[in-house]
Amino acid sequence: MDKNGKPAGESVKDRQPSEMHRQQRGKNIALAAVLFGMVVLFYVVAIVKMSGG
Repeated sequence: MDKNGKPAGESVKDRQPSEMHRQQRGKNIALAAVLFGMVVLFYVVAIVKMSGG
């Protein structure tokens, strides 16, 4: 039990909605950054290949 009397290892359902939304937004931003980086990388590789380098 924790200090609030809840069992240890509380589930996702027990979290506040605002905390869950904040965490999900952070994950979404990280995923968007990774995808954007991959798009830029593929674009640069394609340009280099087409230029004969």
